[in-house]
Amino acid sequence: MTTRPAARAPAQPGHLPVMLAEVLRALAPAQGDRIIDGTFGGGSYTRAILEAADCQVLGIDRDLDAIVRAERMAENQPRLLPRLGCFGEMDSLAEQAGWPLVDGVVLDIGVSSYQIDQAGRGFSFQKDGPLDMRMGGGGPSAADVVNRMAERDLADVIFRLGEEKQSRRIARAIVERRAEAPFETTLDLAGLIETALGGRRGARVHPATLTFQAIRMYVNDELGELARGLSAAERILKPGGRLVVVTFHSLEDRLVKQWMRERAGAVPSGSRHMPLLSKAPPPAFRLQENKAVLPSDKEVETNPRARSAKLRAAIRTDADAATEPASDGMNLPPLSELERSK
Repeated sequence: MTTRPAARAPAQPGHLPVMLAEVLRALAPAQGDRIIDGTFGGGSYTRAILEAADCQVLGIDRDLDAIVRAERMAENQPRLLPRLGCFGEMDSLAEQAGWPLVDGVVLDIGVSSYQIDQAGRGFSFQKDGPLDMRMGGGGPSAADVVNRMAERDLADVIFRLGEEKQSRRIARAIVERRAEAPFETTLDLAGLIETALGGRRGARVHPATLTFQAIRMYVNDELGELARGLSAAERILKPGGRLVVVTFHSLEDRLVKQWMRERAGAVPSGSRHMPLLSKAPPPAFRLQENKAVLPSDKEVETNPRARSAKLRAAIRTDADAATEPASDGMNLPPLSELERSK
């Protein structure tokens, strides 16, 4: 039996949903629909979906704080079914709820404002807190990563997930410092990175930004979870069902873009040196737009978090789901190795 972590006090309202109008337009909720909000967070998408049509929403989140918010919303909104879990397993969670197929899936990828704003969660270097960063509360923490991961692997994580050019210098500095004393807090790690990179030198962006992003993405296996979520959505969407994904990071958007195009039938063109060996399978999706939908200038002005957002959407066909799951393509050492090294 899985033990649920103790819930913290619910965060105060303040989260602004990104591209809400565009999400609703792409999702097109209708009467009687069953829709999965795989990243419930503050519930903004779910609330808007339920207001737009007489439908049902399965609200999924791996963060117990978010599910506490969902359960409170469900007290006054019986068409909402909260579920604690990862959206990568949305098909099994929906099946447990008696939903073999659904009409829509929406995913808002990345860390939520609620998580960043709580210093005790350890996501932000702007507030001192324990070096945690776990969205779900279980498994190795950020402290485990920086205090126990091999220098070469740590540099790879920082370079590949943070796209940090100084990854090897940062990893070397972390390993040298942890030999004297382990890292325990966010400001401790952020300060070390700032020193290793020669200070801020008037830069608007903190030197630790990309490293914190990389460690957070690794701790939560965010790209792997996204890949699993895309495959799960393909399995559970009925013909005509809609998949809507909002991303905030180039790695996330690239994964979604490539996967949607492949599943919509786009295949590399062959050449006389390397002809295609087999015919592509029937497309499982039809793209709603060939390019990503971007937020309006007005929204970016009122909500800076929307600046890097990209929305991609596709409609399920009646073709069979792929037997081969989507991949994040990172091939980084699994978190389980840190568990075994304890």
